[in-house]
Amino acid sequence: MALIKYHNEMEIDFGAINNIAASLKRFGITKPLICTDKGIMQSGIYDRLRRALPNDIDATLYDETPGNPTETAVNDALKLFRENECDGVVALGGGSSIDLGKGVSLMSTHSGTVKDWGVMKVGRDGIGDTAPIIAIPTTAGTGSEVGGGAVIITEEGQKIVISSPNLLPKIAICDPELTYDLPKHLTAATGMDAMAHCIEAYLTNTVNPVAAAIGLDGLERVVTYLKRAVDDGHDKEARWNMMMAASEGAMAFAKGLGAVHSMSHAVGANEELKAHHGTLNAVLLPTVLRFNAPHVGNKFDKLRQAMGLPMDADIASWIEEFNKQLELPANLAEMGVTKDMVPDLAKHCLTDACHFSNPVQPTQQEYERMYLDAMGL
Repeated sequence: MALIKYHNEMEIDFGAINNIAASLKRFGITKPLICTDKGIMQSGIYDRLRRALPNDIDATLYDETPGNPTETAVNDALKLFRENECDGVVALGGGSSIDLGKGVSLMSTHSGTVKDWGVMKVGRDGIGDTAPIIAIPTTAGTGSEVGGGAVIITEEGQKIVISSPNLLPKIAICDPELTYDLPKHLTAATGMDAMAHCIEAYLTNTVNPVAAAIGLDGLERVVTYLKRAVDDGHDKEARWNMMMAASEGAMAFAKGLGAVHSMSHAVGANEELKAHHGTLNAVLLPTVLRFNAPHVGNKFDKLRQAMGLPMDADIASWIEEFNKQLELPANLAEMGVTKDMVPDLAKHCLTDACHFSNPVQPTQQEYERMYLDAMGL
């Protein structure tokens, strides 16, 4: 059976942030909680949003979003939401701010704790009505602005996925101008996050030709435009196409994701490492592609076609070289992962939602071997 659903509204244009007033009015939000982070505050992007807000909008600011959103941060933001009687969320930032906003939206209308609503417990249909969300991405990577999922680190240190159509932002306001001054390393890392989404989604066994086609289109854009965006942050064509590719990656993973994300989530749950999600995906992608190769039929041929590669090209090796050109880490060891961490990381993978949509489910021992390979050992 193929169950195909699509998604929320996405407005993509230069200067689109200036349309925020119409979106707030349309969705009945008069007292939004703005979820963002200190980097956005310092960059001046938040000031652009404030100038675009009408005078009759009573906004509350939460700017403490961590690099990987946590249950503690959700609860802190939720407290502000309730104290100020907010009626919606405006999530301004990268995937972390948008995911945190989804956590606040969820818990504003649901009891218990975030972990009570993980997809492994309640599925995608177990979450009821939530506060409306408007997402304004400032990176081109996660695609969280057009997805109903979010990843939150619980107080116990477990990285869980919450997912529901009711967590889809009402609208994604995608303004490529907001990515112009993103540092080169973040442009590269978030762009590789989009690549991982497109590739992993395409390789899942789930039948959804629409999502598969979107993933291949997004992959072509990443290969064509990411290096250009890294080399020149004000390349308008590259920035527009990378923002589109990021959203396409999230549209594609309606099919699911896979072991790259299972392994990335496990490492990302270690708050001491503070490992960037997109960078982890970039480093892990070649290892997992080699593991999956015997289990995906002729799908690699379609990937090569979308990437503009010869039919005999080694995709994993190409990505390793691309990572090098983008000046991303060569392996997990460079990101602080040590050999003694591997058994616990592998165990974490077995309970991650993305593990179950990999083309074949790795065993704990296979995950351990993949971690060692990705560490360069």
